[in-house]
Amino acid sequence: MTDSIQGNTGDILNWPMLKIKYRTDPEKIAALLPPGIEPGAEPNVNLTIYNFPVPNIPEYGVVTTVDADYNGTAGEYTLGYGIDQESAIFISQETNGQPKYPCDTTFYRMMDQVSARCVHQGYTFLEFSGQSTGELDPMDEWVQNEWWIKVSRAVSVGGPATGYDFPPHVVHVMSKYGTQRREKVDGELILRDSPWDPLASKLPMREQLSAHLWWPIFLDRTMTLAGELDGEGFLPFADTISGSRWPGVGGAPADLNVA
Repeated sequence: MTDSIQGNTGDILNWPMLKIKYRTDPEKIAALLPPGIEPGAEPNVNLTIYNFPVPNIPEYGVVTTVDADYNGTAGEYTLGYGIDQESAIFISQETNGQPKYPCDTTFYRMMDQVSARCVHQGYTFLEFSGQSTGELDPMDEWVQNEWWIKVSRAVSVGGPATGYDFPPHVVHVMSKYGTQRREKVDGELILRDSPWDPLASKLPMREQLSAHLWWPIFLDRTMTLAGELDGEGFLPFADTISGSRWPGVGGAPADLNVA
């Protein structure tokens, strides 16, 4: 148990992350995973809402992952990093396949009250309101395996691309963490309909499992190409919304009339 958070008072390095986990339908997760990535042991959706310096200015964001395995290794398939720093979006996609896209996030704590809201293209798709109820027991160091997709479709004129300049590869992001502090949060997650961030429809919440504030200790992180996916099988997953891995048409939601 810790009595205080290390570092300077008010430093954004001291901001906790809000971690929320809920259960959805197994078939909903399976529908979003390209061939080669398998559903995890539990049909869980993981949300992380944060304010963290990237590289040295505040970045507000929301990360959406689902439990998923690759080559027998348990991990999380990342559907999107919604962030408010446009400068970090395109280079992250190009270099590492990190599925970043623009999103406005409000996240703050006032005394014991914790609030968060995420908005994309005018749609509020996620809200959370709760109350910290005190410190949780310490955690051991742990490793998170995250799966991103790096891919570039073939240059095409007059029609959709049917091949690749760089075929789909899995990027294995291995992160090792410690914990300065955790606090349990009793609160309610609300998912709202949005054609841009279809959490409510494509990953409906059946049970909210947990919510807590987490002050991480960053111990290690590596990103490596872990293997190539079947290109033909991946083609239906190549059209996505914005820079996320949400399925779309031509980079926009399938139910929007986009010329």
